Order: sequence, then C-alpha cells, then structure tokens
Amino acid sequence: MAEIELRGVAKKFGDLWAVKPMDLVIHDGEFVALLGPSGCGKTTTLRMISGLEAVTEGRIFINGKDVTWLSASQRDIAFVFQFFALYPQMTVRQNIAFPLESQGMKRSEINLRVEEVVRLLEIGHLLKRKPAALSGGDKQRVALARALVRKPSCFLMDEPLGALDAEFREVMRAEIKRLHLAQHATTVYVTHDQVEAMAMGDRIVVMSAAEIQQIGTPAQVYHDPANLFVANFIGSPGMNLVPGKYADGLVHLQGGSTYPVPPAWRLPLAIRLPGNDVIVGFRPEAAQVSGTGAIQGTIYASDLHGSYSMLHVSLNGEARGNGNGGDKIIHIRARRDVHHAMGSTVRFDLDPAMVRFFDPETGKAVSREVRG
Repeated sequence: MAEIELRGVAKKFGDLWAVKPMDLVIHDGEFVALLGPSGCGKTTTLRMISGLEAVTEGRIFINGKDVTWLSASQRDIAFVFQFFALYPQMTVRQNIAFPLESQGMKRSEINLRVEEVVRLLEIGHLLKRKPAALSGGDKQRVALARALVRKPSCFLMDEPLGALDAEFREVMRAEIKRLHLAQHATTVYVTHDQVEAMAMGDRIVVMSAAEIQQIGTPAQVYHDPANLFVANFIGSPGMNLVPGKYADGLVHLQGGSTYPVPPAWRLPLAIRLPGNDVIVGFRPEAAQVSGTGAIQGTIYASDLHGSYSMLHVSLNGEARGNGNGGDKIIHIRARRDVHHAMGSTVRFDLDPAMVRFFDPETGKAVSREVRG
C-alpha cells in the first residue's frame, strides 16, 4: 500500500502550536493509532497527512513522494470521518459507487468493485436503502465501503466509531481490524479511546500538549511508559504513581512503608536521579496482596469487576477523604472472592518485573540501561 513519513511537520494557528514539530514514519501495511486527549493535536496531524490542513513547517512523504503541497485529491488517500458523511438522497449502492463515478470509471469496473466491498463488509441487504433507514453501525460500514472501493494507498480515520454506542463500537473495532488485515492497508487511526488504540494498533502514537509523548507497541506504552503522562493516561485506572525517597537500595514511600528496589534498578537510580526523590510506578495487577507484604495501606473502597476486585488503598493509613492533598490512593487488582472491609489493613508486594521508576523533576521514566 504506502509508507507515510512526516519530517519536522508542525502546525501553528497564530502564536499557538496545534502540533509541534514531529518526526514519524508509518510503515507500509501498518495500523498506527494516534491517541490522546481532546486538543492534543492528533486530528490536526491527520488532516495535514490528508492535505485538508496545510503544514506550517516540515515535509510529508507518501511512498517516497513529497506530497506536502499537493491537494487531498492528489494524495491517493481515503478519509473516514466520525459522522459518516453519507449523501442522504442516494441509496447505499449509489453512495459506495459515487467516488468511482466522479473519476469517470467504466460502469463494469464500478460494479465489480462495489460487489467486492459489499461482499467483504456483508452489506448486500442494505444496497437499496437510504442512509436515514440505517443504524449507526450500518452507516459506518457504508462509509468504510465507500473508502475501500477506491483502493487508495492509505486510509485515514478520524474517530470513526465515536458516534456509536458501546456495543456497536466493539463490533466495529473488530470489523475495521479485520478489513485492515484483509486489505493489508496502511491505516492511520485517530482516537481518544485507549481501548480502541490498544486493541487495534500495531503501534500507538501517544500525544499530549501538541507533541508526541511516546511511540510504541501497545505492550510498550502500557508496560514501559516513557513519562508520567503516558503512565497515567494509559490504563483504566492509570499506573499507580507513588512518591518516595531513594537511598541504599530502598525507597521510603509516602505513608511510611519501605520498598526494596530490585538489584537491577539500583545502579540506574543511583546514576540518573539528581537527588533522592523518585516516583515508583506500578500497574494495579503488579501488586500482590499478602499478609507479609512489604507495603502497607488501608482499604479506602472496593469495587467488584466480575472476574476481579479493584481495591482502592490509602497509603497514609486512612480510609476517608477523597484522595487529594496528602492522602495517596492507589489501586490494586485482587481476587474477586476475597473480601476486604473498608478501613481494614492490607499488605502487598510488587512484582519486580512490573515496577517502573520516574524522575519527579523531568517526569521521564528512568532507563534501566547503564553504559560503561
């Protein structure tokens, strides 16, 4: 299909950075999700790739060709929007065929291509209907069919499932991923939903404050976040982030507990931390409740999530307040069949392989690599 490369691409509106200079390569056949909160620059990035938004600086290449100043119609891309953008006066068949008809393609070729995508998306029973008679999920299938029928070099999708309810989103996530694999299509997918990004993306580009925070596989951004923003943003709930003081192989945590640092981390922490302040990060599933655990807290609340319980634990030893100020609340994923009463004491250890450390001054993760 296509390789997309952004070299120093940026966008400003007046004095405001919508997207700060970024470098990004999306490989041929890759599914890349642009993930971040509203206003972080992900949609503007997609629109610059498509040609719907002019760059302020930098260059954009598709398959090695500089397309920076080419119009959207000259870039051989297909755009799928959140709000379907179907022509209400046309039937489903006419909507799907319209891009090909506007190019002056022969009727026989149009019919072949329409039949191909209709079969792929299993929407043959919808062809005579108009958009007003379709469900949200069916409208999105038709929008996808209209994009696929052109056989473009790449697909750009801007929150295509945002207007659907939860049930349809799950179905359509699987549908889009299946189409991607079947077509081996280069796809750039914008979303604020981390579940979508984690489930669909070969790689995720995490954005915040108009710039890239981390690029990596779903496993990398989840288990090895590059900074505190990614650690907190990825995951539901996000990574537990506990301030502490590091000295002599131990981190003295807020609340009075002491965490013995795994040996492999001791030299990196000693070298890379300017002082002794450190933030210990761990996912809820990294905590292992045990009567002899090294870290102690008090049950603040407990939620049953079906197959597991989520414990909300105060490290300061109080089962009250709202988690603000000095009352540090962390989250632990525990067995569903173990009851923990509010106000009771809980002890836990951390899986050493799942613990990460952050520099509180820079917000960046401490690297485990130490070069001689």
